[in-house]
Amino acid sequence: MSALPESSRALPEDAHSDSDSGSSTSDPLDLSKDEGWEDVEQDEEESQPIVSLFSDKVFPDARSMLNDCKENFNFDLLKVQKELGLDFLGTIRLVNYIRSEVKAGNTTPDVSSASLFDDAKYLRPLLEDDALLYSLDDLTEEVVGDGKGKQAETAGSTTRIRELEEELERMRGDFEEYKTIVKRSLDKELSNTAASASGKSEASASGKFHEAESGYFTSYSYNAIHESMLKDSVRTDAYRDFIYDNKSLFKDKVVLDVGCGTGILSMFCAKAGAKMVIAVDNSDIIDRAREIVYDNGFGDVIKCIRGKIEEVQLPVPQVDVIVSEWMGYCLLFEAMFDSVIWARDRYLAPDGLMVPSHATLQIAPLADPDLVDSHISFWNSVYGFKMSSMLLNIYDEALVRCIPKPEETIVAKASPFLQLPLHTITVEELTFIKEFEVTLNADIDALDGWVVWFDMFFMPSRTSKVSENAVPADMRKEGLVAFSTGPFDTETHWQQGVFLINREKKAGLPLKKGQVIKGHVEYRKKDEKSRLLDIGIDWDVEGVEEGGRQEWSLQ
Repeated sequence: MSALPESSRALPEDAHSDSDSGSSTSDPLDLSKDEGWEDVEQDEEESQPIVSLFSDKVFPDARSMLNDCKENFNFDLLKVQKELGLDFLGTIRLVNYIRSEVKAGNTTPDVSSASLFDDAKYLRPLLEDDALLYSLDDLTEEVVGDGKGKQAETAGSTTRIRELEEELERMRGDFEEYKTIVKRSLDKELSNTAASASGKSEASASGKFHEAESGYFTSYSYNAIHESMLKDSVRTDAYRDFIYDNKSLFKDKVVLDVGCGTGILSMFCAKAGAKMVIAVDNSDIIDRAREIVYDNGFGDVIKCIRGKIEEVQLPVPQVDVIVSEWMGYCLLFEAMFDSVIWARDRYLAPDGLMVPSHATLQIAPLADPDLVDSHISFWNSVYGFKMSSMLLNIYDEALVRCIPKPEETIVAKASPFLQLPLHTITVEELTFIKEFEVTLNADIDALDGWVVWFDMFFMPSRTSKVSENAVPADMRKEGLVAFSTGPFDTETHWQQGVFLINREKKAGLPLKKGQVIKGHVEYRKKDEKSRLLDIGIDWDVEGVEEGGRQEWSLQ
């Protein structure tokens, strides 16, 4: 699974099975990826081309585009904004809602109520570099001012500068509010810590948790996340190839698909000869899966059940195989594997098979000043404006992205720090502190961060072993099924976890090829029931004082 979509995480371009009884596309909360927002242009003398809300037509400014919308599409954005009493964020949601509806083929979207687009997913720009969103404040001021904008043009230069400074400060505040709202949306729902601390009842805290759980599963009701996962050929091909290449393991067997999503894995198993496949999912996607199953003639084999695996009643006391695509960013984000382990302990036969069967987490050092410049230094000057306030807590957020030029920026062979034998590992073992050791293979100006990814293995027997240093590419040469989400392999929707070192505290030192770095990686949930993940890394460089300890949140 990948990270959650906009409606729930935000929701890191997540990004799983195609849903699950627990589980994350590109990450909306990962604001480092929200290209377009950071390019806010403050100079009103330079207008940017505006794309129409209802067509691909481009206009020289927002006013002419909105006039065209009124004349040709009978839609008055400013009138709707005023009638619904929309604030800055509300207007952003309105614009993105309209663009989304038009893209889906609806050229007469319903705007009778703000509740129609009161969803966090509409805070993310649908159109990359949407210049209309940058002009919203100006348009509002133009209406409220009733012509005062023209008077401002004749004001003295000192007044004009002051007005621009005030406008910049206001827009900074709006953007900071936008960022804060989106970033906190999932965490606020999932955490019941504050409720307990303020003396709220246990029932109230439990209610907030169940509300968050509901939102989590709802996020997997949307097509986009399943499209992303199904189009990930590395992921989907691995499951298909293992099932089809090992039909004897599935023929006449009872299979449980935990977090079935669209049902693709269930249909692979049915086609391989399974006697019964029980497909379980707790999101609305189960209704689509049921239709897909019948459309493809598997209605007599695949039984679709709506609910959490911990709560539903299966039609059999035990199963022969459990298949699930439960993996999240950095492997354990979303905590879906907890549910898979529960299903294994409750339903899997003593000689039953887990598919996949093994996973390995890897870590490697990163030296990439270009990445630091694009994500950190960028904010020091944006179109000539200082936006360093955007750097607040920026080092606390883990990034999810593909590493460019890994042969140049990954400066040591990765170190495996945790192996997960899926047949025996326990939930308690998913919270851990593990050692790692790497040796630099190049001279670097500074250590900029760490990169984490995972490898997956599909072994044909529960007694099969996978060595700590197993390489998926080598396993495939032996006819086994395995894949890596690392930077040197074909890109997957999981990408890699990137953990930049905080240079505000300590400048980096040049390091030499051959130097050894030793440290520990810590994984822990943000709180007991949270699906969010905190990751800590400490490290020491042999022979120098370079080293440190830092924590990041993956959310």
